[in-house]
Amino acid sequence: MNQPNIVWTRIDERLLHGQIRITWGKHTEANLILVANDEAAEGSSSAFMQAGMKASAGGEYEVRFFTINKTIDVIHKASPRQKIFILCDNPSDVARLVEGGVPIKKCNIGNMHFHEGKRQITKTVSVNEKDIDAFQRMVNLGVACTIQNTPDQTPVDILTMV
Repeated sequence: MNQPNIVWTRIDERLLHGQIRITWGKHTEANLILVANDEAAEGSSSAFMQAGMKASAGGEYEVRFFTINKTIDVIHKASPRQKIFILCDNPSDVARLVEGGVPIKKCNIGNMHFHEGKRQITKTVSVNEKDIDAFQRMVNLGVACTIQNTPDQTPVDILTMV
């Protein structure tokens, strides 16, 4: 089975936006951004969501929108020339990818906004028990899960913050 060239995996509630293109895309040297998100791939507002995200990519990256299951099913067919940046909007989806056989070794945690039932643990990250459980499942499978909003910040292990 082909080993996909996954250069970065990030959780960002906003999914693909300008900071991803300008900061993380260049930092990771990715050439393909894979938005692994059921709603963005197939939801009722997916065409609208995809148009905005493609515009944010600025034409510098190939952009794909796959459901979590499709990502699991096709990631191993990726070409070695594809430097893949996986983008999810929550830790449960990343945990599903890892549990489904997607070879993610590091999960970068960016923006997880405060919502009812969540508690803020850093300026940009709020979690609930479901999120913590997903991070724990990933760590148990060997994935380093760190909070780091920009490349110049020092990564912080999420489990030390909860």
